[in-house]
Amino acid sequence: MAKRYETPRLSRRTLLGLGIGAVAAPALTACGGVSTSGADGGSGTVNFMSTQFTPVEERQRFEKILADKVTAAKVAYNPVEPSIFASTIQSQVDAKKVQVSIAGGLHGDLAPHGSRLTDLDDLIGDLGDRGFASDLTELAKLGGSTTKYIPWMQATYVVAVNKKALQWLPSGADVQKLTYDQFLSWMVAGRRANGNKPIFGFPAGPKGLYHRFFQGFLLPSFTGGQITTFRSAEAVTGWQYMKELWAQAAPASTNYDNMQEPLQRGEVLVAWDHVARLVNAPGDKPDDWVMVPAPSGPKGLGYMLVVAGLGIPQGAPETDRAKEVIKALTSADVQAEVLKQNAFFPVTSADLPSDLPGAVGLEATAVRGQQGAQNAIASLPPVGLGAKEGEVTQIFKNCFKEICLDGKPIQQVLDRQAGQLNTIFEELKVACWRPDPTGTPCRVA
Repeated sequence: MAKRYETPRLSRRTLLGLGIGAVAAPALTACGGVSTSGADGGSGTVNFMSTQFTPVEERQRFEKILADKVTAAKVAYNPVEPSIFASTIQSQVDAKKVQVSIAGGLHGDLAPHGSRLTDLDDLIGDLGDRGFASDLTELAKLGGSTTKYIPWMQATYVVAVNKKALQWLPSGADVQKLTYDQFLSWMVAGRRANGNKPIFGFPAGPKGLYHRFFQGFLLPSFTGGQITTFRSAEAVTGWQYMKELWAQAAPASTNYDNMQEPLQRGEVLVAWDHVARLVNAPGDKPDDWVMVPAPSGPKGLGYMLVVAGLGIPQGAPETDRAKEVIKALTSADVQAEVLKQNAFFPVTSADLPSDLPGAVGLEATAVRGQQGAQNAIASLPPVGLGAKEGEVTQIFKNCFKEICLDGKPIQQVLDRQAGQLNTIFEELKVACWRPDPTGTPCRVA
């Protein structure tokens, strides 16, 4: 019988209201070799360098939005790899030869360059009608007292459910507000009723994003943290839960890089993944599906928030036009069009359009429920790790392998891997990120 993990009701947390946070880009990192100077658009052109919309079709759709909807200035859009993004901002600003007018990237892309970005308190003040959540505007200060970027769009992860699986929900459970205990009981019942064939799938393949589940969902939900609580007693409980859940997963999960394909094929009926990797699961039958928030644990509903923002490098050309472009990109009309065309959800409080593609509409419901939950605990992907992020990612993957696949003692695994984490943090001397205490040197307790 599944172990009971009760979920207390926490006080305030009205995080990210109506219309917030998802993405359907295959990756939120860039992989292009285009110009890093912001393009040569000529006099009056706003040169827009970004780590987003790098796939050709997405870039073309976004460029059409810029051409059709942004009338304040001609915009030259250049998606680049994060490493090129970083080196370009650093080299241009430090040399005082800036060609980029707008720098668009993830919070983690922008965070290392706070001192190189223009203060945008005046612009955020002009955008008061956008309804940005206070959590987003606080993040946009990059740990300081002034706004360094304007929120642009967001990403997260949710759970896709084929409605066939709803018949096995525990009695009295609300699929939109599940606890981890209820979720596990559901997967157990579904497997038993399905001829002992698992109904749950998990993206634990070589290119799967399963490490984000541990970083942003499991550990925050069970421990309230990601790094500082990495080897706590609560973390042991969380990983014990993960062992029990993994026992209910389809064996092929170690080959799944994304979950939309096995969901489409009917190999599994329920799966957690990045919304980008779930958006095609419903196919042409969205009425057969629901998408729901992640479950809640003892500390609350942990989820990972991936925020993209728009900054202006210090010394940038066409600053006034750049601000007008940012105003346009955060307008309700443009935010809705980006959602329709590229499935990036708005960061504003504007109502969502009624004519969304079926799968995007399903994700919208899940995202609103997840991020608007009173007990929500927002987590960020690692910030400030640079080339070491891959090593940190591997540590979380190692924990999964050793605990769930190899059956090694949980506390011993966590203690050993915590030592490796601390070695990295001692070298980098970086501050913690949410949900751990921000602004303090990061270290596993």
